[in-house]
Amino acid sequence: MNAETLDFLAKIGLNTMDVFDYVEDSITHQEPDFETFLLVHAVRRDYFLQKQGGVPSKQRIDSTKLPAKQNKVREIEWLPRLLPKALAKLRGELPSETMYGCGGDRRFFKTHNIHPAEFLTVTWAHENEPDMIVDWVESRRANTNP
Repeated sequence: MNAETLDFLAKIGLNTMDVFDYVEDSITHQEPDFETFLLVHAVRRDYFLQKQGGVPSKQRIDSTKLPAKQNKVREIEWLPRLLPKALAKLRGELPSETMYGCGGDRRFFKTHNIHPAEFLTVTWAHENEPDMIVDWVESRRANTNP
């Protein structure tokens, strides 16, 4: 990427890995699609500009400290891992080795009929109320599993 592109990405709260991860998975797994990339990163951009005032976080989460993939909250597998990833995505705090919207995340979203951008929006609305996010996922789960 040239300097102009990198500068543009920085101004909207993104980095090269945000783009690379989505392109790589789109090519190798045929998902996520371009619309999902745009919607997810529109939420990140809005959070960056509105909540962070256009100032990037200096923090990065430690991926090794994310909850295990098989952990559950209220019998919902993957959600304990997804919650801190979504917060880190919103805040621009994901390290390069961790992708919001990875294969495991995509399975979770499909299972619960949730769009990744929608989950980010709900996470933003309840970023200090994880139980509200879990309640919301439970309601979606109930609607997809009659």
